[in-house]
Amino acid sequence: MKPDSARTAYAGKLFDVTVERWGEHEREIVEHPGAVAVVAVDTEGLLTLVRQRREAARKHLLELPAGTLEHGERPYDSARRELEEETGLTGGTWRQLAAFYTTPGFCRERMHLFVAHALERGRSSPEADEELEVVRWPANEIATRLHELEDAKTLAGLLLYLHQADASTGL
Repeated sequence: MKPDSARTAYAGKLFDVTVERWGEHEREIVEHPGAVAVVAVDTEGLLTLVRQRREAARKHLLELPAGTLEHGERPYDSARRELEEETGLTGGTWRQLAAFYTTPGFCRERMHLFVAHALERGRSSPEADEELEVVRWPANEIATRLHELEDAKTLAGLLLYLHQADASTGL
């Protein structure tokens, strides 16, 4: 599917906005390079989350470690980089759980979701503009703590993680 016409209405640092014409209708589309998120479980069986200020939500949210893809970067490489920067976690066994559009009604952001087990703790090195608090939950408490979360990628990621764990045990 292709629009009848398209023009850039805004060119920003993090994303652009394209106005597309589809017949009689115009649509404003956020052009985003894509992102990654990681369900990260360390060698002690603890899930690592980060609490950070989200200006758009006007609050601090508890989230999976995540970040935006850099130009030309593979999602797997981005996920490993972001996880180490935000939490200091490295190593482990990795696999991709899913890839999905975050808000396809107006945005082309595609989120690549990974799970990593048996991660080793190290020193984090967040970006200068990131204020992060690392939060750890016992992985066996995830299902009972979902109500504490408001971030969609985190809820989706943890539900997919729980589903794959149930599928592997036959529950």
